[in-house]
Amino acid sequence: MSVTVAQKAELVKKFQHKEGDTGSSEVQVALLTARINDLTEHFKINKKDHHSRRGLLAMVSRRRRLLDYLKRTNNDSYRSLIAALGLRK
Repeated sequence: MSVTVAQKAELVKKFQHKEGDTGSSEVQVALLTARINDLTEHFKINKKDHHSRRGLLAMVSRRRRLLDYLKRTNNDSYRSLIAALGLRK
């Protein structure tokens, strides 16, 4: 259900700026998106899991704030990231 270590390493490798970069906004948004997608699948099965839903909403809010920051500071990186993750139309 959760993001495995191998999946996390693959996402970090794909979105990092330089070797060892795990804290950049792009990497954080990619990791949050993977966790959000996993939880979305979980809620299709477990409709009454309201405690986890609260955590999901917190993750969505955190991703939204990171995307807003990225859009403000580096618009080209923002556009390439949302295209790679499939977040917008």
